[in-house]
Amino acid sequence: MAIRHFLSTLDWSRSELDGILTDAAELKATRKTARPAHLAGKSVALVFFNPSLRTRSSFEIGVFEMGGHAVVLEPGKGAWPIEYRDGVVMNAEAEEHVEEVARVLSRYCDLICVRAFPKFQRWEDDREDLVIRQFAKYATVPVVNMETITHPCQELALMLALKERLGTTDGKKLVLTWTYHPKPLNTAVANSALIIAAKFGFDVTLLCPTPEYVLDSRYMDAARASAAENGRTVTVSHDIESAYAGAHVVYAKSWGALPYFGRWEEEKPIRDRHQHFMVDAQKMSLTDNAFFSHCLPLRRNVKATDEVVSGPRSLVIEEAENRLHVQKALMKRLASTPSSG
Repeated sequence: MAIRHFLSTLDWSRSELDGILTDAAELKATRKTARPAHLAGKSVALVFFNPSLRTRSSFEIGVFEMGGHAVVLEPGKGAWPIEYRDGVVMNAEAEEHVEEVARVLSRYCDLICVRAFPKFQRWEDDREDLVIRQFAKYATVPVVNMETITHPCQELALMLALKERLGTTDGKKLVLTWTYHPKPLNTAVANSALIIAAKFGFDVTLLCPTPEYVLDSRYMDAARASAAENGRTVTVSHDIESAYAGAHVVYAKSWGALPYFGRWEEEKPIRDRHQHFMVDAQKMSLTDNAFFSHCLPLRRNVKATDEVVSGPRSLVIEEAENRLHVQKALMKRLASTPSSG
């Protein structure tokens, strides 16, 4: 039987993801009264190449609450640096190859979860998602994406929050809006929000200041295909007022322009001209009483105003909490699937 990894929601159907969300909602509702030991006797490797607050906390706590044991590894800090490319002469800093790392962890653990951000030098290289793809290639247990160039666990947390508040998502309008940040950021959450919104039947508007900020064609094309299956649309807008008009959800995220990967000083003047994309009450007033959310961390009064972030229509805390529940549901499902580990 082939191992089922969770690298991208592009590899999972809407019905499969709905099943995870249903399970997550049940785990959330019964958390204070019952904690089934779905991971009893099982261990989970959490491999972090980049910093984390919510991801590390929610995964460690989730494993604990289901009776398992989490092992946190930080290659290059508390663990050896790793080489990911095949067929190379390892005469640089890396002390071991991902093949051995993944195969050995598969003997120790029942799941391997990986967080590895892009290098921000060449998008052509980063879009290959080499680190987690190599873990999945060599692991003999399921591998989970804790954020690389997509963030599928964040997608599930967002969708659970929206289903809790909206009931049905089909036919609703979601605006995925670029927001200013003083530094160029990963496109992972934006890619993921685009994918999951289209998959769950939203009409999606991607709002960004210029064509340079449109997301990679892999995710744009996949979102448009999902939208078409649902009888919905994915559109790109550079006009703030028309994009916000009638929206039911406003999802904010900052990201760097892909054509400027590795040339961020050239991109900075473009980014700096669009600080007015910050989400504020005036923009939200154009919507159909929309909910606002963001993956966190969020720079207040840069990405969104205090009034919006702390307002009654903000879902940022609910979405963050839901990371715990959806990841528990996901780990429960993956750990119950036979593997060759």
